[in-house]
Amino acid sequence: MTDQDNRPRDARPIGVFDSGLGGLTVVREIREKLPGEDLVYLGDTARVPYGARSSETIVRYARACGRSLARHKIKMLVVACNTVSAVALDVLRVDLDMPVLGVIEPGARAAVAATRTGRVGVIGTTSTVASGAYPRAVSSLATKADVVSIAAPLLVPLVEEGWLEGEVPTLVVERYIDALRGASVDTLVLGCTHYPMLRPVIERVARRTLGESTRVVDSAEATANELAAFLEERGLASAKQRDGALKITVTDRPQSFGAVAERFLGHSVGDVEVVDL
Repeated sequence: MTDQDNRPRDARPIGVFDSGLGGLTVVREIREKLPGEDLVYLGDTARVPYGARSSETIVRYARACGRSLARHKIKMLVVACNTVSAVALDVLRVDLDMPVLGVIEPGARAAVAATRTGRVGVIGTTSTVASGAYPRAVSSLATKADVVSIAAPLLVPLVEEGWLEGEVPTLVVERYIDALRGASVDTLVLGCTHYPMLRPVIERVARRTLGESTRVVDSAEATANELAAFLEERGLASAKQRDGALKITVTDRPQSFGAVAERFLGHSVGDVEVVDL
């Protein structure tokens, strides 16, 4: 299909998946940047969190999620999960035979653009940190940059349980950010798409601990920008300018997920469908 400017257009939906609700941060940015695109979201809530799993298990879960979304005739897949982006993108590209965009490279580009000193901190899941994906991505863009990565595994369960403010999340964030004290980082990357839901707490603690000028970067906005450019370049963008549909599927707890999604996205998400992987 082409539009009146003779540019090719593609009305098929975009698939987005994460281990739970954190990927909604990416959905929110995509819908703001590309309001005409139809999206199908899968949250693997039955098996969250992925961050402490082995690479082999993560790949197996990712393939099952990708195949589930492929049944919706999607035109491409956005992996809104740093853990999966770190270990499974190439497998998914081969398995699904379609374009697959992760969140680590866009996040790394945003971090390189934000840092003034070349000292970048990353907090992420155990698997993401162990993969070394962020240091590799950053060093490929800025050879003199230095990345310090800290695993922060308790943040995903806090987000999943809705503990986004107050003493408990503050104490947990303080414990992790304190490990970066003395590392002289001026930019902190939220290396998990769950973490932006704790961004107010993380920013307060980071600026108190690492310095008031510390910049906090999450990859969701950068991913949406790169997605927009990719769709135009490949002739995959929708002809619609607004009112794209959003379908949400999960592997467990649809009612609670739907309630959180509505609060987070600011509008009703309709029925949340349960899928069996």
